[in-house]
Amino acid sequence: MNDTHEQIRIVQETVAGKEITFAHVIGGPAPIIYQKLGLNPSIDYGSTAIGIMNMTPPESAVIASDIAVKSGNVYLGFADRFTGTMIVTGDIADVTAALNEVCQYFRDVMKYVVCEVTKR
Repeated sequence: MNDTHEQIRIVQETVAGKEITFAHVIGGPAPIIYQKLGLNPSIDYGSTAIGIMNMTPPESAVIASDIAVKSGNVYLGFADRFTGTMIVTGDIADVTAALNEVCQYFRDVMKYVVCEVTKR
């Protein structure tokens, strides 16, 4: 009996580069977004924002997290050194300032290619 199973192999590869590829501020997000992301549910949803960034190399998220939390009154919701993703929450002005501070440092000091911070 010839029992061959076809298997699909997926190779995921990242190219080592020094860049911030995504930086966005979500102003006044719906509470369901906080819940689905596993973020702090005991906040005032009406006056808050979520900031999300992605960068390579992914370990850069550690440095970005440090800069963000030291830049103002933001809460570090998530940082992943394996995917390069960072999420911060707080007042919209603080979240915007934190993302701008991270981008400025990475661009001017670490010589990364940095995208624009977008906001909605």
